[in-house]
Order: sequence, then structure tokens, then C-alpha cells
Amino acid sequence: KIQLVESGGGSVQVGGSLRLSCVASEFDWRIDCMGWFRQAPGKERERVAVFDREHTRIFYADSVKGRFTVSQDSAKHSLDLQMNDLRPEDTGMYYCGANTVCYTSAELRLWDYWGQGTQVTVSS
Repeated sequence: KIQLVESGGGSVQVGGSLRLSCVASEFDWRIDCMGWFRQAPGKERERVAVFDREHTRIFYADSVKGRFTVSQDSAKHSLDLQMNDLRPEDTGMYYCGANTVCYTSAELRLWDYWGQGTQVTVSS
């Protein structure tokens, strides 16, 4: 079973930057989809960015377009999330996910693997 480990969270001020990293414990050729999600207190988990390896496509939530960039390193089995111009509404627990397909990426219950999460706090 693949394990996902996130790192890079922390506390920053408005306008600051953070880079999150998600590393998979092993390579699985069936995994075509990796993504970043976040969950704020009292809210549902939401998609932030999804990398579709099969079709080489990237999804970004409207709220992060132009500020966040996702990148994958196949050799390291990792998925990074560069977050710039951070805002208080970006605060939350950020989770990495992996799945065999991407076309169902909006259905979080269908994702196969999840990390434990890393906390991001943006203060004004």
C-alpha cells in the first residue's frame, strides 16, 4: 500500500510563500493522478490542484489560479505545490492524494490514497 507524506507547511503572513511537498513511498504505475487538497476548520475538503499524469493536464481551483503551481517529479515520486501570494483564506490542513484515474477527481471519496496532512496558516 502506498503511503503519502506531506511536508512544508507552516505559518506565514499575507503575501508570503510556502512550498509543500508530497512524497510517495513507492512507485505504482497505476497511479495516474495526484493532487493537493485543503480543509479549513468547519468546511469540507476541497480540491486545490490536480496533476493528471496520463493526459498531462493540471486542474487548479479558481481561488488559487495564478498563485499556486503544482509540479511532479516522477523520479522522486513526488508532487510539489508552490504557493505564492498567500491569503488568510488559504489557511487549512493541506492533504496530498493519489488515485488511479483523474476523471473522478472531484469525487474525493473515490481517491485511493491520502496523506496525513500538513498545516498552513496565513495571518494578516
